Amino acid sequence: MAKGKVCLAYSGGLDTSCILQYLLDEGYEVIAFMADVGQEEDFEAAKEKALKIGASQCYIEDLRQEFIEELCYPAIACNAIYESVYLLGTSLARPVIARAQIAVAQKEGCFAVSHGCTGKGNDQVRFELAFYALQPSIKVIAPWRDPVFYNRFKGRNDLLDYASEKKIPVTSTKSKPWSMDENLAHCSYEAGILEDPNTTAPEDMWKLTVDPTKAPNEPEDFTIHFEKGLPVKLECKDGDKTEPLDLFLTANTIARRHGVGRVDIVENRFIGLKSRGCYETPGLSMLRSAHIDLEGLTMDREIRALRDQFVTFAYAKILYNGLYFSPEREFLETSITASQKSVNGAVRCRAYKGMFSVIGRWSDTEKLYDESESSMDEIGDFAPSDTTGFISVNAIRLKKYGKAKEEKGESLVTKH
Repeated sequence: MAKGKVCLAYSGGLDTSCILQYLLDEGYEVIAFMADVGQEEDFEAAKEKALKIGASQCYIEDLRQEFIEELCYPAIACNAIYESVYLLGTSLARPVIARAQIAVAQKEGCFAVSHGCTGKGNDQVRFELAFYALQPSIKVIAPWRDPVFYNRFKGRNDLLDYASEKKIPVTSTKSKPWSMDENLAHCSYEAGILEDPNTTAPEDMWKLTVDPTKAPNEPEDFTIHFEKGLPVKLECKDGDKTEPLDLFLTANTIARRHGVGRVDIVENRFIGLKSRGCYETPGLSMLRSAHIDLEGLTMDREIRALRDQFVTFAYAKILYNGLYFSPEREFLETSITASQKSVNGAVRCRAYKGMFSVIGRWSDTEKLYDESESSMDEIGDFAPSDTTGFISVNAIRLKKYGKAKEEKGESLVTKH
């Protein structure tokens, strides 16, 4: 008799296929759960594999729409970015996956959930913190933190040997052992030869984007419209896209064919380790950059400064660390919405050989930018003489600073 039902987050890949077999060997009944967050995968083939290995059922949940609308769009609205480089593609997907997995576990009467995250990675934290918020009584089986498991399987090569022994078909090989995680927003690569931070990522590793040097020789122009900070329309040579999923997919298509969105970084994991990761984030990179540009035209200076200093940083950190289902995230999202009331307009964009650039922008409703006031060729309503008093007031503090330096014999003119 089985020890009980366990809902396993299953991908069809090496790790989770071996974990599925391991859980069966341990005497559990396994319900496989697959989340469609836009990864290019044969879900029916993966389901067939899960059932063949021994899962009693396999659920495939389409989460693409909620992934875009509930996670990616708010991230765009606050320009979320981690350590100035990483656009949080993996982190963004975890909340919708965890929520759907718990829903399946509850439906099937599972006493526990399980995952294939390693004991050194961030995802174990992201998933499990979400699980406990969503169902405080749930049990979590994390094989990669079980000494019996990780002493038997010390790395991916051991898993490959186990898969061969159990006749489990996998796509990873010992010659290409890096790990991949893909969703609608991005694809990440880590482990294997990538663990040497000075090893150049092989060109055949990149899955989503064209090599920028081999991208089309002609740039592609398109226009993105925003309302209250969210993308609402994309105009391109393939027509107008307004539905969020279709819009996001089209942005991906444009960016991918022009090689936009690759980064290769070393980041600080939440658990305290440094990790080298290679990421492709095509459409999200462009949508975020266009949004930042429109804010320059339509957003109040002080609101933008406060948002950048507190909300953007904190929201990215919360996402990265797996604290989406938390009171602080709810508070910050209210702040994001309030900050975006004036971010209405459109941005004319260009993709070309790995680069995204803005070539124009406008707003029909927001009037913070006044062409005549900003012009160098006309006076407009701005009186240049008013600047004299502005400079004088701001100079009071700096004059005192300069005088104090003189009294100490420390010249600001002389180079030190």
